[in-house]
Amino acid sequence: MAPSSYPESRDHQPPLLEARGLRKRYRKATFPALDNVDLTVHRGEILGLLGPNGAGKTTAISVMTSLLRPDEGTVFIGGLDLFKQPRRAKAAFGLVPQDIALYPRLTARENLHYFGRLCGLGGGSLQKRIEKCLQLTGLENRADQRIETFSGGMKRRANLAAGILHEPPLLFLDEPTVGIDAQSRNMILEKLALLRDQGMGMLYTTHYMEEAEVLCSQVAIIDEGRIVDRGLPRQLLEQNAECRNLGELFLRLTGKQLRD
Repeated sequence: MAPSSYPESRDHQPPLLEARGLRKRYRKATFPALDNVDLTVHRGEILGLLGPNGAGKTTAISVMTSLLRPDEGTVFIGGLDLFKQPRRAKAAFGLVPQDIALYPRLTARENLHYFGRLCGLGGGSLQKRIEKCLQLTGLENRADQRIETFSGGMKRRANLAAGILHEPPLLFLDEPTVGIDAQSRNMILEKLALLRDQGMGMLYTTHYMEEAEVLCSQVAIIDEGRIVDRGLPRQLLEQNAECRNLGELFLRLTGKQLRD
């Protein structure tokens, strides 16, 4: 049974993502990777999940996309129980992982065709989606080049194109701009803002605090598997007046100790 004690979105539809009481502990780990984590994403909202290395961000995304099963807790995607109705729930989200999840010896167009077929697309509708995603990510003139020849920024943009190919209402992004040039980073942020404004909901992890401050509707700061603070970026800064920006607030909450 879906949780009923949390607010629905403004259009009276269930949240795109509703994760409650997520717990996950790896064998021999000192701390749980996730410790009673609650997260909600509505339509047209980007939730930034921020934390130092090892804080639990990637584990959270892995659980919420069914790559890992939690020890406790529930995940609902658009009102569907991810672990009881996996086929229908998985069709409602896209994933842009931290690693490049593309076949390097295939072209960008061939990769998108392959992943589109996996999502059940075909014929003219698939071709239209491929062209639209290539244009959206600025790869229309490189569509027939192998991924292995792409720059880091181009690979990141192709990764994004694959994640949105089937027009999911919910998108998970795990550090989608890490290690790329400023121009590709700027394009990805612009396109994510466009998709947000068109109604897509996103859960977004990043180490770039300035990205989160500008792009995210809300942020949740996680450390040692626990959410230590959450809210609108502006409101969090108003509540912590000694912090001039989200980066300073992040360090105040998580500390300055290195997390290698």
